[in-house]
Amino acid sequence: MKMKVGDNVRVITGTNKGKEGKILKIFRKENKVVIDGINIVKKHVKPNRTNETGGILEVEAPIHISNVKVLTKEVKKEEKVKAKEVKKEEKSKAKKEVKEVKAKKASTKKESKESK
Repeated sequence: MKMKVGDNVRVITGTNKGKEGKILKIFRKENKVVIDGINIVKKHVKPNRTNETGGILEVEAPIHISNVKVLTKEVKKEEKVKAKEVKKEEKSKAKKEVKEVKAKKASTKKESKESK
């Protein structure tokens, strides 16, 4: 896994597509990350000693690592990340430049009939 806690990422697929946030936690065995303010779910909590009232809490749920891309700090452009081995003891990040993603407009049947 090429990402670290604190990296800024953008969600590239799913219901939260296009949203940006910072990685809070990484689950390496499951290949999932928790991102600040993204993939919010409601969790029902029973009353207990620490939370005497209980209730419904909003919590960030993990999202699969393949659904996010790392952003550069200066331009906020998506990049592919590969591991670059310098020495056996040290590893660093090397970033490949990627063209900015342009949103494609979904064509409808009406538009295709009108253009003919």
